[in-house]
Amino acid sequence: MVNGASADHENIRDGAGIDTELALVYRDGNLVSGSLEALVQHMVPTEDYYPDRAYLFAFLLSARLFIKPHELLGEVCALCEHQQNLNGEGGKERLHRFVPRLVQLLAEWTETFPYDFRDERVMGHVRSITQKVAAVDAAARQEVSALLQNLLLRLTALERYEEGLARLATEAATEQLTQVDVTELCPSATVLAQQLTHVELERLSYIGPEEFVQAFAKESPHLETSFKDMKKTRNLESYVQWFNRLSYFVATEVCKHAKKKQRVRVVEYWIETARECFNIGNFNSLMAIIAGLNMSPISRLKKTWSKVQSAKFSILEHQMDPSSNFSSYRSTLKAAMWRSAGATDERQRIVVPFFSLLVKDLYFLNEGCSNK
Repeated sequence: MVNGASADHENIRDGAGIDTELALVYRDGNLVSGSLEALVQHMVPTEDYYPDRAYLFAFLLSARLFIKPHELLGEVCALCEHQQNLNGEGGKERLHRFVPRLVQLLAEWTETFPYDFRDERVMGHVRSITQKVAAVDAAARQEVSALLQNLLLRLTALERYEEGLARLATEAATEQLTQVDVTELCPSATVLAQQLTHVELERLSYIGPEEFVQAFAKESPHLETSFKDMKKTRNLESYVQWFNRLSYFVATEVCKHAKKKQRVRVVEYWIETARECFNIGNFNSLMAIIAGLNMSPISRLKKTWSKVQSAKFSILEHQMDPSSNFSSYRSTLKAAMWRSAGATDERQRIVVPFFSLLVKDLYFLNEGCSNK
């Protein structure tokens, strides 16, 4: 409950009248809090009610701090069966209106938080409820089948991605410094910037939104959720490692050349790549390249930098200047998001934020919220 708030109260009927345990608290028309039981009930659809999508996302995201996903789905399924009488005796017309809403709820959950369904306990509930749904409404069978097929594809892709990350980590531990120059492998800075953006978008796409919640979660004796079960932030961590790896790669590519002329060429190549990343809207690779060029083994090369046309680099550094809490970058990011929102060309829609700053912002937002 919200303390000291001027809030309106709304009760949810559970078939036996009004239960104070099922009270929800609203402020200015927005749902702000309630007991876990009330919030679970609020996400359960009926034949003429479906939860708001914003609420559904927020609750599924944060509820894992208080209840495990398999327990939550179990409660949802039990409420659906109890309230709707899925044995087929509750009125076929009413059930035909309810079943599509239940299938929609499962579809949204599997689409937004697919990693919850890697747990066999979650899938047990899914199989049980979908069998009952298909038995009640034969037309829903096809929708359920498509839902499960899409989920399987997502989880298979995730498994392949994580296996690839594991292989990369093993190779990275044993790899030798290659003598191949990146400018020979990819002579065009524009093409390299595009390829870096592909990597960024792929790695971002595999981070589940729940990983941010789990990354900041603190162990609490009052919560019955298993902290070790929750702490699954592998894809988020690997994306942070990618940033560091790119920065060190930039520095290594410069340092491995013995001749000043070659170092100047490579530095200018990376500056041009960074500029192209900026034009694309890939701010994470941009910052990684700037960080690499600002590492002390590179920044101390005074004779090299004296030959570099560094005006472009100075402009990029200004855009990513950390002063005033990255105010220049934040203004640029807003402009990029505005451009993305109105773009018709897919390439114009790309915005890859500076990830470490995004995580920091989320951390402080989280610290400022009561964990109730």
